[in-house]
Amino acid sequence: MKASHPAPSTTRVAARAWQLIEHAFDRTAGAPLVGGNAVRLLRDAAENYPPWLEAIRGAERYIYFESYIIHDDDIGETFADALVARAGEGVRVRLVYDWLGALGKTSRRFWRRLRDGGVEVRCYNPPRLVSPFGWVHRDHRKMLSVDGRVGFVTGLCVGRAWAGDPARGIEPWRDTGVEIRGPAVADVEAAFAEVWSAIGPPLPAGERMPREAMPAAGDTALRVVASTPGTTGLLRLDQLVAAAARQRLWLSDAYFAGIPPYVQALRAAARDGVDVRLLVPGSSDIPLLRPLSQAGFRPLLEAGVRVFEWKGPMMHAKTAVADGRWARVGSSNLNLASWLGNHELDAVVEDARFAEEMERTYLEDLENTTELVLVPGRRLVDRLGRRGERRRPATAPAGGSAGRAAAGALRIGNTVGAAIGDRRVLAPAEATVVAAAGVVLLALAAVAVLWPRVLTIPLAILGLWIGGTLLARAYTLRRARRARAGAVTAGPDAPAP
Repeated sequence: MKASHPAPSTTRVAARAWQLIEHAFDRTAGAPLVGGNAVRLLRDAAENYPPWLEAIRGAERYIYFESYIIHDDDIGETFADALVARAGEGVRVRLVYDWLGALGKTSRRFWRRLRDGGVEVRCYNPPRLVSPFGWVHRDHRKMLSVDGRVGFVTGLCVGRAWAGDPARGIEPWRDTGVEIRGPAVADVEAAFAEVWSAIGPPLPAGERMPREAMPAAGDTALRVVASTPGTTGLLRLDQLVAAAARQRLWLSDAYFAGIPPYVQALRAAARDGVDVRLLVPGSSDIPLLRPLSQAGFRPLLEAGVRVFEWKGPMMHAKTAVADGRWARVGSSNLNLASWLGNHELDAVVEDARFAEEMERTYLEDLENTTELVLVPGRRLVDRLGRRGERRRPATAPAGGSAGRAAAGALRIGNTVGAAIGDRRVLAPAEATVVAAAGVVLLALAAVAVLWPRVLTIPLAILGLWIGGTLLARAYTLRRARRARAGAVTAGPDAPAP
């Protein structure tokens, strides 16, 4: 008789699975696993803003600050005062903001005051005539680093909406960030240096401390994943984690619009017995986005994924935690804009203690949610049996990411495409979108017949703009190629002209 061996526990199997894909994480994320760090989970503005300001006020050599939005309000002024004060003491203060993020939220006076106070301010990707569609790429990162000793990677921008207004009974936005001390701070600063050099002269040589010179501050290992436009490293990482999870995969996202490959990965995990949960806002500052997102939840719910809607004013956190051993916190949403179109920054922590803390926080968050379920009639209802009710945000919209608009556009495009191509069964919530698209197309057809110049003149202008831009780009590339060819022909010993 063969000796019987006890079946390995689920925990042991999960641990072995994570060990097997460790090398795959390196290649997929394009970021090394860095040990020797101390990592602190920070929840909401009450836990994030005070250590940010403390780090700024204690800076001795330099401050790197990158934020998609810095609102021109009392919170923004507090940070501006701190930055100007340190610049006045000789600290090199460098700040990057996104043009689209600041549009309508931050005045020129605000930036002028910072510059006049000695802060070096750069704007990422303002509109340019030579790049008609370049504006779609955004710097959606939120980070702060000081003197190579402490770094913050977060989902929070700077503004009153994140802090709330207790005097008026307005709750803060729900969001998450991390504080990092140790060698991984060098990777946070390298991500900043990359964007800084993309929009102007690079940082001075020798200003940043190399990772090898940074002392250990703890025993936590993490990766700093710095995504750039046109790359899909984080998308592949998210898919890999969905495939590797064996017990739990808990996600929170502000503007979920999962593309089919990622939705399929979540569905496959849930059908394989993994406890997959998704926490999303109960209300959005894009009114059309919520019913469209709910329609996108249907295939997830049918596969066993549990979906929860936040009952506070806004759930803005972008987090993931898997099997109590892997966690991600940062700026990336689960949509195409973050995966492919933006500069994003996330801390991927591979530590059981940190992941367990993330799971405890997640369970606490679920106490303030409504769970969405499907009933036999295929209606989407909450766990109390009611149809999904419309909620009014407790705060005025505070702006947000281009990812929100991209997520909405992606969901609309998917719905219209499904209606035209008959690719899937449409949900009742999508009827309004399909009808609106039909009305718009009929209106455009009528305009084209009755007033053709209304369409042809804008199209001609757009064609001239894009065509001229392409010819100018081709001319520049030809000149560069000829210059290189001339340098090769002349050789290193040729006399200077």
